[in-house]
Amino acid sequence: MARRTKEEALATRHRLIDAAEILFQSQGVSRTSLQQIAEQAGATRGAVYWHFKDKADLFNAMMERVTLPMENAARFTDDPAVDPLAVIEAGMVGALRLVTTDPQVRRVFDVATHKVEYTGEMASVQLRHLEARNSCVGDFEKALRLAARRAHLKLTVPAAVAAQGLHALMSGLIQNWLLDPEAFALVSAGRRTFNVYLSGLGFERSLVRADAAIAPEHSPDRR
Repeated sequence: MARRTKEEALATRHRLIDAAEILFQSQGVSRTSLQQIAEQAGATRGAVYWHFKDKADLFNAMMERVTLPMENAARFTDDPAVDPLAVIEAGMVGALRLVTTDPQVRRVFDVATHKVEYTGEMASVQLRHLEARNSCVGDFEKALRLAARRAHLKLTVPAAVAAQGLHALMSGLIQNWLLDPEAFALVSAGRRTFNVYLSGLGFERSLVRADAAIAPEHSPDRR
């Protein structure tokens, strides 16, 4: 009986998060009340407060269910046999691919970038966003420094600046693609702009199909 109750509670929690995802995307986070979320989930307002202390807590639970693009885009090693730029490229191509193929990731990323205001009770959510961004930018900076050192290259801008720019480039592409998915092929655009950006930093690289081992041949964005 206790196990069934625990499973039912977990099912209710997931229904509430599912409802929040839908409502947050359709009408924005600030315009969505906990009562609306409860009704959408077929639950009571009391059930919402049983699982979450406030809307920010519910929002963070929604974010934690998925790995958003750019959060794990560049985990690399200092193994001399591994090209850190290729690792970054493959990671970012994988992240862009995730946006185009996983509806839940796309929905949550859309909410996190276009449908939330960091005000009032949602102010604490900004910290999670900043932590994820800083971690990714830090990985980019380490990889760029390592690649430049191996190539005996002086970057055209400081590595820290280059890393910030690279993150802005990729996250900006995703955000613009979400506004109009028919406007351009996200993976192809990301791969090409990434290589152009590296050329601007002074690296000599050919356009490598970094997602060749990741993307299925039939993917509509593979062009």
